[in-house]
Amino acid sequence: MAVETGRSSVAAASARSARGRGRGTGKRTGALRRSLTTHWYAWSMVAPVVAVIGVIIGYPLARGLYLSLTDANEANVERTIGVNHIPATYDFVGLDNYTAILKDTVFWDRLGWTVVWTVSCVALSFVLGLALATLLNRKVRGRGFYRMALILPWAVPAFVSVFTWRLLFNERSGLFNKLLAGGGFDSVAWLNDPTWAKVSVIAVNVWLGVPFMMVALLGGLQSIAGELYEAAEMDGATPWQRFRHITLPGLRGVSSTVVLLSAIWTFNMFPVIFLLTRGGPGDATEILVTYAYKLSFVVSPRDFAGSAAWGVLILLLLSAFAVVYRRALRKQGDVW
Repeated sequence: MAVETGRSSVAAASARSARGRGRGTGKRTGALRRSLTTHWYAWSMVAPVVAVIGVIIGYPLARGLYLSLTDANEANVERTIGVNHIPATYDFVGLDNYTAILKDTVFWDRLGWTVVWTVSCVALSFVLGLALATLLNRKVRGRGFYRMALILPWAVPAFVSVFTWRLLFNERSGLFNKLLAGGGFDSVAWLNDPTWAKVSVIAVNVWLGVPFMMVALLGGLQSIAGELYEAAEMDGATPWQRFRHITLPGLRGVSSTVVLLSAIWTFNMFPVIFLLTRGGPGDATEILVTYAYKLSFVVSPRDFAGSAAWGVLILLLLSAFAVVYRRALRKQGDVW
């Protein structure tokens, strides 16, 4: 009798739980229906944008993910003279492509340099951008001209800037080596020495990234109330104390966002590496995206599966970084 009573109690509890879930689902469905009915104009305006994004981003992403799980490789398909080649197979192979990449030391070598490249560029860009923003936030003569001049590198197309820097770094006729020769120093193989090539690509990318940091941080500085600085100065705070306890906390929201964006852009900064050094000398400056490009269009131009797997891995790495970064901000109370 006690067993039957216990069973009936469990059944009743399950029924109540099911009814609760049903009511919760019904509430969510009703709220969505009311939202569609009330804001139908907004939804109709957003729908074309969602459709376009789905076509130009969603479909290629889904297609790439599918290819990365197959053995698609037209280079291995037999060809017959005068007859169209046999279509490539798309047999499902699971995670074999990813396993092969992760077991390859090339991937880890490229990943290590990519992380060093990203951290160096973002850190230097942030420090220089903050310093320039702090200077331009003051009332100095010709401030408008300086702002325009410092934003100019951001306005010039990246490939034009990189080609200009390539001429400056030329070992024989470049301006930098001419200046060194004029000072009695030996020429430097800027783009032909592995160490100097890494320094060169970092310098060029920092030069391209500083304007973005400067503009974003300048906007953040102008949003900080001036009364805070006045009160701190009246209390006897030094310039460093005002910077540390007012400026940096006031920029926390802006800086967290620009650091994330800059890290993602730098991690995928294909033009600087490819146009300046093409990953050389050797493979000294090869980052993940340039190596994926080389693998896709030079080494194995018809290895669709391997190329797609490289692209998906890069996406997963950046997604994981964004999630970890956001959780770290949440712990600090800076949720955006």
